[in-house]
Amino acid sequence: MEISMKTTLSLLFAAALSLSSMPAHATKLDLATMSCKQFLESGDDTIKMVLTWMDGWYKGDEDNAIIDTDVFVDNAKKFGTYCGTNPNVSIVTAADEVLGK
Repeated sequence: MEISMKTTLSLLFAAALSLSSMPAHATKLDLATMSCKQFLESGDDTIKMVLTWMDGWYKGDEDNAIIDTDVFVDNAKKFGTYCGTNPNVSIVTAADEVLGK
């Protein structure tokens, strides 16, 4: 199943704008092995959780209690574009390329 760029961006944009509660069931996600394709197909809750984690991880110790929604959405769009064109790349590699660490 191939996901179009428009669908990818729509999913990521919607996820970024609707930071709601996390799923009630316990899950372990190995982000080092998750591909962009798996991420994009993982569902709304997982997408939101991973995008939120990336936002904090790549900020480091800077502004650790602040979520700038404009920056968050912009980064989510960049990440979605990169993953949409590189489905076999791990999301950690994609995040490094887009957000730099």
